[in-house]
Amino acid sequence: MLLAPRVLLALVLGLASTAAAFAPPLSPHVRHETRRALPRGWAPVCRAERDSVLPLRIGLAQSNLDALEEYLLDVSHPESPNYGNHWTPAKVAQTFRPSAEAVDTVRAWLADGGVSADRVRLNPSGGWLTANVTVEEAEGLLATEYFVYEHAESGHKQVGCESAYHLPEHVAKHVEIVTPTLHFDAKVKKRSGVKSKLGTPGSGPVTPKTTGKIQTLFNELKNCDEQITPICLRALYDFVYIPLATKKNSIGIVEYTPQAYNPSDLDLFFTNFSSSQVGQRPVMESIDGGTIDVGGGGFDINGESNLDLQYAMSLVGKSQPVTLYQTGDDLEGASFNTLLDALDGSYCLFEGGDDPDQDPSYPDPFGGGYQGPTQCGGITPAHVISTSYSYDEVDLTPAYMQRQCAEYAKLGLMGVTVLYSSGDFGVAANGGLCLDSEGFLDFDGDIFAPSFPGGCPYITSVGATQVNPGAKVTDPESACNQVIFSGGGFSNVFAMPSYQKSAVTNYLTKYPPPFASQGVYNTSGSRAYPDISANGANYAVAVQGEFFLVYGTSASSPVSAAILSAVNDARLAIGKKPIGFINPSIYSSLFKGVFNDITNGSNPGCGTEGFPAQPGWDPVTGLGTPNFPQLLARWLLLP
Repeated sequence: MLLAPRVLLALVLGLASTAAAFAPPLSPHVRHETRRALPRGWAPVCRAERDSVLPLRIGLAQSNLDALEEYLLDVSHPESPNYGNHWTPAKVAQTFRPSAEAVDTVRAWLADGGVSADRVRLNPSGGWLTANVTVEEAEGLLATEYFVYEHAESGHKQVGCESAYHLPEHVAKHVEIVTPTLHFDAKVKKRSGVKSKLGTPGSGPVTPKTTGKIQTLFNELKNCDEQITPICLRALYDFVYIPLATKKNSIGIVEYTPQAYNPSDLDLFFTNFSSSQVGQRPVMESIDGGTIDVGGGGFDINGESNLDLQYAMSLVGKSQPVTLYQTGDDLEGASFNTLLDALDGSYCLFEGGDDPDQDPSYPDPFGGGYQGPTQCGGITPAHVISTSYSYDEVDLTPAYMQRQCAEYAKLGLMGVTVLYSSGDFGVAANGGLCLDSEGFLDFDGDIFAPSFPGGCPYITSVGATQVNPGAKVTDPESACNQVIFSGGGFSNVFAMPSYQKSAVTNYLTKYPPPFASQGVYNTSGSRAYPDISANGANYAVAVQGEFFLVYGTSASSPVSAAILSAVNDARLAIGKKPIGFINPSIYSSLFKGVFNDITNGSNPGCGTEGFPAQPGWDPVTGLGTPNFPQLLARWLLLP
């Protein structure tokens, strides 16, 4: 997946270019972006050679981002007269296109730094300026120093600057992000075959967990405390619905290669739980070489995708096609930006690429990988899209996350509901690690470590619940505390959106966490998550011809997506628009009481019991689990 960083290293270690003299900037440099600490495992090994070449990419500040939440609320809040009047992709692209002033200012700055006009290119979307520059030129432009860094475990090397880079004041306001600079790859791998981290078994805060094979398979409501099957979910959330507008409706499930579903496992699952669907397959949209033809199999490779598709497909039923966004090839892998590029052509960067420190680049010139160009547009977003993968916030820089978060808002403007799993380690990061006082992930850390995109205010974050051992399916659920703990808490990057301020304030005022004064989480008024939840424990999942017990918010997200897709179907059947970005609606007074409130359990981590579930919204189960008839009735009342 790290094609660009490998190319960078080759350039830094051996490719020279003629360096041009550069003039001093027109205004003082100011710190533009900072990395508090190196990601775990990375260390500098030497200074980058001054005459070597870097592919400098400058992400221009998009227009009207200060009004992004206002625009989104205008089409998403149930009290807005424009509710449901979603934007066209063309309107989105035009509204947020960087200004001519931004382009001219950055071009002039580059010219003052000795980068001639013929070396600078503006990408077709108008969002990025690119130029090949020497390390010496980049260090002068950005007032920083470049090093070659190496990862202790993988041996992977890449080039980046030290702890910060700077821009002239008059330029900084026109720039969102510059690469390559501070952004380390969160998906460490070597060309020898270690796959991209997003899809690699056991990586990321959200991957399904298993306690092993099921010896006796149940499919009775009396056994839902031991095994969750589709009938249990239908009973839990009163979810019975026959689709009426399947040709208008759409639901998408995102998978990142090498995670891949096994077709024969689908049939085994359907044979036991939805016999009319035997032989049915998802409609696969291959993005950048996405494939289910991967080497090997078993729970680590098939568990995630099998879980997502078996439950999403069985819950929406035979007549509603499910789209599989299979993203990235089996060698280079993919990132969230790879998906976003395909969904929105205006999001693509220079020549369809992305941040070379974070995202893969295609075609793969080394052979063996996907040989086509990086897909830029061409995929129609489904009305509801579910993703069961995520990063830790600390893995990424704020600028990288903020730019991506804005793209989720744009999808919301276009009427797309985007769901992400909230995480499986409670208030901790992947593997139960927490932050120390220096901002490092550490086994001895005691500061909560939020996830991304869970903390982005423009997605719907989904936590996990459970049927308690010995309880009936009609009894109240609790926050999940079997094998996994529902991810939740407060972002360290994103401010609290207006739509959730009342609900979060109510929680913090009536039920102040016992550790609120200890400085272990962000108390400055930040985005709180999750927004909703669904069952995440004891799922029966077919994998390689056998059934496994599976746990995780990985299950909660596609189940929620299936239920919301049925709401869309009902609205489309009577000539209304899809529900789009749902958060302003579900937090509003109109939707009070339409979720099954979860008041038991917590999400432990970092030496604490985490946040306790309480009446109303809480940072472990959100507003609660779906009550389908109530949700359907409220959304059918909206325009």
